[in-house]
Amino acid sequence: MLRRLGLRDFVIVTSLEVEVGAGFTVLTGETGAGKSILVDALQLALGSRGDAGVVREGRPRADISAEFDLPPGLRPWLDEAGFLPDADGDGERLLLRRTIDGSGKSRAWINGGSATVAQLREVADHLVDIHGQHAWQSLTRPPAVRALLDAYARLDTAPLARAHADWKAAQQALDAALSHQAEHQRERERLAWQIGELERLAPGPGEWEALEAEHRRLSNAQALIEAARGALDAVGDGEPSAGTLTQRALRAIETAAALDAGLAGVVEALMGAQAQLQDAAHALSSYLHATEPEPQRLQQLDERLGAWIALARRHRRPPADLPDLLAQWTAQRQALDDAADPAALAARRDAALAAYDREAARISAARRRAAPQLAASITQAMQQLGMAGGRFEVALEAQEAPQSWGRESAEFLVAGHAGSTPRPMARIASGGELSRIALAVAVTTARLDAAPGDEPAAAGAGTLIFDEIDAGVGGAVAETVGRLMKQLGADRQVLAVTHLPQVAACADHHLVVQKAVDGGAVRSEVQPVAGEARVAEIARMLGGERLSGTSRAHAQEMLAQAAGPLDETPSRDDPAAPPPDGAAPAPAARAAGRPRARP
Repeated sequence: MLRRLGLRDFVIVTSLEVEVGAGFTVLTGETGAGKSILVDALQLALGSRGDAGVVREGRPRADISAEFDLPPGLRPWLDEAGFLPDADGDGERLLLRRTIDGSGKSRAWINGGSATVAQLREVADHLVDIHGQHAWQSLTRPPAVRALLDAYARLDTAPLARAHADWKAAQQALDAALSHQAEHQRERERLAWQIGELERLAPGPGEWEALEAEHRRLSNAQALIEAARGALDAVGDGEPSAGTLTQRALRAIETAAALDAGLAGVVEALMGAQAQLQDAAHALSSYLHATEPEPQRLQQLDERLGAWIALARRHRRPPADLPDLLAQWTAQRQALDDAADPAALAARRDAALAAYDREAARISAARRRAAPQLAASITQAMQQLGMAGGRFEVALEAQEAPQSWGRESAEFLVAGHAGSTPRPMARIASGGELSRIALAVAVTTARLDAAPGDEPAAAGAGTLIFDEIDAGVGGAVAETVGRLMKQLGADRQVLAVTHLPQVAACADHHLVVQKAVDGGAVRSEVQPVAGEARVAEIARMLGGERLSGTSRAHAQEMLAQAAGPLDETPSRDDPAAPPPDGAAPAPAARAAGRPRARP
């Protein structure tokens, strides 16, 4: 639920902070006073497109902030994105902020942390639904109609989209195989020749390094033997050798150590050195016995290394890369072998199509069940909105080609009065009828979002905003609109920008937007009204600026009547209630059925 909206230097607002309560709130005011400015500002806070034109003239930037109750369903997303409020702070509130400077540059924050505009839009899905004056336009677009119907039926169409993607990929693979068979065959022959060369060499992983090490040893065998012989002579076989000299030193110091215990450490060190020299002499002797020139093996190594180097040069690769190159070419040949089997690809395509058809049939059956229920709900709302005898239909037309959304298109048909034939909404000429139908759809789907007793946050966005969607409505119908919105306010927070006194009289809270001139500059102000001030505003809406006793009396009567008991919320057996299985539209329904807080 929206708690507070703050604006600074936004269009004609210098500084404004509006507290919003639960239930049904209306915003009224003279034409041009800026009633829709608050809605525009809220949409910016929720991620809609903004530009430098929203900055108040002469000011560096516009600043908009909006504070909401934190919906439980949004907590995981906020936690993952790092925006969850600290436990020490107000963990039950969500603060959004957006600034736009004079060059059109925008910055955004969520709970004080820097955010992107896209993240604001993700948050908006959980917070607010906005219905504008032209809500009917989206109802003429097949994707929006289909999304609304699917949401009403509580359909998860993601598996259908995945099945369609699998079928499409399989079909594309088959098409590519058939159209590129000759090219694939040439490529396969080239790979087979290259792989044959490498397979004859059979380069093993790590073999190149081992060959180099062994070749280096054998090609220097004589030098190694001479070095080892010289070291052995110096250690033990020569005269005098290091071993002999160490033995002499040990005999000399042992006698002295018997007289001075301080020399015991020297004796121990000489004995250790003598043992190490003996070990070295033994190792050198073993090395000399095992090492001898191997000209035949050296020749084999020369030939093997030469083959590696020749292939590496031919393919412009380091010799050590040849094993990986063989594995890469083998994998490419296998991929070509797979792609060159049209029968296998066709079987895979047919299996994917069968899986798609099963999922599409399930979706189609659910749509056929939900379509008359949704139509009945909106038809009933039309009767309440002055379209007696009018009829609303959801037409489903089968499509032959598989589509990501299924095997049928959806369209809304409307008959504005009894005896007329339902026609597509786009062909309805009357603007008043279009507004009322859009209002019927908006009110119906909004009512279906939350059954009586449900928490708004558990059912969908907690705040509904109607921005002059009642244009073209008047008389008794206007009173019905007001009562419907008040009824919605029992379960959801509802804000309505309206010019109808009948709607304004039904509100739980009334905000008046006024335009004032301060130092030659125009600014907009918002004030809550109650009591006589509210009577005066309703009277103004009834009769204009010149208030009369009659208009005041009429305003008082309207407020008294609106304060009476509401009509009961539709039961589950009522056509306007959700489908029997308790299916309430998901957020996608609201996005499809009317304008959202979007750019």
